[in-house]
Amino acid sequence: MPGTSMWAPTHRRLAGAVILIALGALSPPGAAAADDGSDRNKDVAAARQATAQFHAVQGALEAGFQADPYCAESPAGGMGYHYFNGEKFGSTDPRSPAVLLCAPDSGGGVRLAGVEYVVPDADQDLSTDGDRPSMFGVQFDGPMPGHFAGMPVHYDLHVWLWKHNPAGMFAEWNPGLSCS
Repeated sequence: MPGTSMWAPTHRRLAGAVILIALGALSPPGAAAADDGSDRNKDVAAARQATAQFHAVQGALEAGFQADPYCAESPAGGMGYHYFNGEKFGSTDPRSPAVLLCAPDSGGGVRLAGVEYVVPDADQDLSTDGDRPSMFGVQFDGPMPGHFAGMPVHYDLHVWLWKHNPAGMFAEWNPGLSCS
């Protein structure tokens, strides 16, 4: 994401693990097919039900999510802390997000704010988007270059399930979230 240091080079260990798993998610090519016929309310409810267990960060860590210590924000708003599970990269199952977005709380901890789905672009070509996935009746953003060296071209979709986003439930940045 230009202008931000969300994927700062200091996080290379986590990035390396994510890259290896994400690159494995590139095949089969049809795996990221769009889910245009889904009922939004049913899918949002399924995503909430599946991620409710992660309100306690320990549950996310026990489920294989790895914390990025950087809290992402931009002039457009915040995303918070990212908890990645590279095994879920490529998933278009509402119950299986690749990233948990956690907002800082007043006690120095974090609380679950939303989720992010990440799907590698099948042909790794920024000029084509024939494999753009969709969920909840919304098309993913992208294709976009990787956010750090070695991360593949991909699509992503942010869903603010647990923290209201004045810009909309599926907006990339949440103006109601701050890292400070």
